[in-house]
Parts: sequence; structure tokens; C-alpha cells
Amino acid sequence: MFFTYLRRELRRRRKAALVVASGLALGIALVIVVTSVSNGMGKAQDKVLQSLYGLGTDMTVTKAATPTSGESQRPRFQFDARGSDDKSTQSTDRVRVQGFTTLSAGTVTEVAGQKGVSSAVGGLSLSVVKVSGQFTRGQFQQQNGGSGGEGRGPGAPSAPQGSVQGGGANFDVNQYTVYGTDVTKPALGPLTSSEITSGRTFRTTETNAEVAVADSAYAKEKKLKTGSTVTIKSVKFQVIGIATANSGDAAANLYVPLKQAQTLSDNKDKVTTIYVKAAGSQQIDTVKSAIQKNVSGTTVTTSADLAKTVSGSLSTASSLATNVGKWLSIAVLVAAFLVAGLLTSSAVSRRVREFGTLKALGWKSGRVTRQVVGEAVVNGLVGGVLGIALGLAGAYAVSAISPTLQAQVGSSGSAAGGPGGGFGGGGGGFGGPGRQAAKSLEVALTAPVSLTTIAVAVGLAVAGGLVAGAFGGWRASRLRPADALRRVE
Repeated sequence: MFFTYLRRELRRRRKAALVVASGLALGIALVIVVTSVSNGMGKAQDKVLQSLYGLGTDMTVTKAATPTSGESQRPRFQFDARGSDDKSTQSTDRVRVQGFTTLSAGTVTEVAGQKGVSSAVGGLSLSVVKVSGQFTRGQFQQQNGGSGGEGRGPGAPSAPQGSVQGGGANFDVNQYTVYGTDVTKPALGPLTSSEITSGRTFRTTETNAEVAVADSAYAKEKKLKTGSTVTIKSVKFQVIGIATANSGDAAANLYVPLKQAQTLSDNKDKVTTIYVKAAGSQQIDTVKSAIQKNVSGTTVTTSADLAKTVSGSLSTASSLATNVGKWLSIAVLVAAFLVAGLLTSSAVSRRVREFGTLKALGWKSGRVTRQVVGEAVVNGLVGGVLGIALGLAGAYAVSAISPTLQAQVGSSGSAAGGPGGGFGGGGGGFGGPGRQAAKSLEVALTAPVSLTTIAVAVGLAVAGGLVAGAFGGWRASRLRPADALRRVE
């Protein structure tokens, strides 16, 4: 009887039911679109951070900056004094640690031993400046006609007069970055955010081998390929692979085994950054607190901390989606619920004669209320289906358009502490401690819709129907048979 009467009443009041369902659908669709766009913002931000952090990394540990870090660390270049006939090229490399701050390799073991840490690996970020060129001695050109003897005594030889022509120096400066990676733990570190597109990556046995992996952009610039050699501080490294960053810029131009990087920079058993993976995402804050408490002289940076340094249109859009979009969705939902409730209550008022007659025939107030609530819930479910369809269409439209957003990461400060940069870049370079060059990246925005979002939409549809039913049920429960008799003409 309940479903028969429900089906008949909904068919008879199709227009009113459609109005109520459409109002709920609008609010639900807006929630789906805003939620999916927010999820897309999060994925875009993760993609930006991968280029600095590395896949699988939850946090990084670096040495705490001190006021005197990096002082008096200017690069010095020395060249031999050679004759004018020696036209050979002179060159010298200066290999410096990014930021001039290092941690003992034993700190990696100490960090790995903290409760909640799944894995930890150290890396050494270096900046290399190579200066090469030639000195040319100038030629003295004597000028004729000068007396040369003025102010000299009798018999004194005259001094030659003339000027030096030509000569000088022509030197080229080439700077690039090198990252020393622990080849025994390939699952962590910045190299994991790049894909090997040619050759191979490091073998776990190549802990001190003279091999290197080149970033694809740098390899293209320097015309490097698998099998080529690169020379760093008189050491020749064979390029075994070419890596392409999955998003944004690569962490370094060249990657070499950690021991080789330590030897090149005279930093035996030293690292600049420790990459940490927590046992679970829920333990990241706990692990961060434990490291800060138990490992002195370090700065711990999580992906959430690094995300705060993201600026540009990505940050602006994320803020709008999170703040304005969230409150707009709530406002539209509240309005939709209220409108649905008022429309249902108004519909009950127009059915006074009907409900009064049913009560006169023996229907109790509870049965009438259940009937009204049932109709409202069905309207809510219809609104949910329409809202999900509209929301999916909106999310698909955003993904199809894929608007490009710009992100800048790490303008200053020591938030990241990872590799990258040159003079004054990355973790400091030659520009001073803790200074990080801003990286500008472009990412395409998508709007993925998860099953959780769909479940929330269904829940909102049911909640909207219940709210509308509560309004109408309360109104119906107050009707009396006498009210119906007064409406009889």
C-alpha cells in the first residue's frame, strides 16, 4: 500500500517533484565539482613537489642553518703563469656543497632508527663551476722619435718608449649541478622522480664506480648520450643512462654514486640531505617530532611544509577552491535543503483535504508522516542522480579543458633543503646559506572524481530528502480531519 500510494502521488505531482529534485541536484553537483577540483589541485601540487622531493619521500632532514653558515666560502680559481708561446687551454673545477652545510653520514643511521621511520637514505648535492680558457701575452710595440734621455746623466742609455698591444685572457665559465645518490637504496631520493629513458640506472654494486646518469635536458644541451664521458675535477665518468624528469625540472644535471660525490668535494662520510619515508602516512607528524627531538642540529621538512612555499596561479586557484568553493558549496546546499523543505511543506498545505480524509479513514499521523517523508526521500534520490550526472559532466569538462596553472616553489628560506640550483641556487650554492632558487613549473589541472565523492553525493541526496521530509512530515502531522472538512465546498 505504501509503495503503491507513493508511486501514484509522485506520478501525479511530477512537476513539483522535479522542482525539488532540481534544487538538490544543483547543490550536489556543485559539491562534486568543487571536491574534484580540490582533488585535482592536490594532485597538481604533488606533481610539483615530486621534482624537489622524489617519489616515496615523506620528509627531508637537513642541517639546521646557522648565522655563519657559508661565510668566507667564495670560490677561488688559480692558473699557472705561462709563456706567450704556450697557447694551451687551462681549466679548473671548483666543486662545492650546495649551501655549504653537511651532516655526518652517521646521522642517516640515527634518523633511520627513529620510531615510525620505514627507510632513510642520504644524498650529497654539489655545485660545480668549471673555468677554462687561455692567457695571451701582449706584444710591446716600440715608438720611434723619442729622446729618451731627458733627466738622465751623461752616457746613460735611453729608455725605450712604446705600448703593449694585444694580449689578454679569454675564459669560459660553465656551471652545473651534481647529485651524489646512495645506489644501494634506489627507492628514495630525487632520482626516483625521473624515468630512465635511455641506458640504465645505477646497480647496487656500483657504490664507488665512475659512472653517471645525466638529465635529459642537460644531455641534449651538452650532446651527451649513453656511453659518453664527462669529466668532473679530472675524473672521467661514463654516462650509463639518460633520465627524464616526470614533472618540472630535474633535481640535478648529473647523478653519480654517493662515495664519488664525497670524494670530488672532499666531504668524506658527509651528506647534505636525508630523505625519509615514514611507515605510514598517519605517522608523518609523529616521525617529524621524534627526529626534531632526538637528532639535534637538524631541520625536518615534510611535504606539507614544502607545499606552503608553492605560489603562483596554482596556489591562488587552490585557495579559491578550498575556501571560496567550500563555503559556496555549503551555502548552496543549505539553500537547496531549505527550499526543498519549504516546497514540500507547501505541497502538504495544498493536500490538506487529502491527508485529512486519510486520517478520517483511519490513517494515523505517523503513517501520514512516513508517506510524506518517503516521497521527499525519493525526490532527494532523484535529485542525487541528477546532481551526480551534472557534477560528473562538470568535472569532465574541467579535465577536458585542462587549464594550465603555474607554480613557483621555494622562493627563499630553507624549506626544501634539496638539491638544485647553481650560484645561489638549491640549498645555497655560492649565494649563501639556506637560499633556494625559485623553480617555476607549469601543470595541467584535472578534476578526478573518487568513489568517496560519489558516496558523499548520495549521502547528501538522502539528507536533503530527509530534511524536506521533516518539514513536510511536521506539517502533515499537525493536520486534523476537521481541516479537511473545512476545505469541502
